[in-house]
Amino acid sequence: MNRYHNLTEMLAINRSAHAYFDRLPDRIRRKIIEHGDCFHSQAELQGYAEQLLHQEE
Repeated sequence: MNRYHNLTEMLAINRSAHAYFDRLPDRIRRKIIEHGDCFHSQAELQGYAEQLLHQEE
């Protein structure tokens, strides 16, 4: 699993993570950006996004 310094680095390098992030609703992307320093892998990004999406159900 690739590790990154933060969300910005991950999205700049990892095309798959960037494509996933772009498909998320704006409100979810904003919440993720607020905590961008906490994400060091695509799995962490996806896990947090899924938590946020399930909270809204």
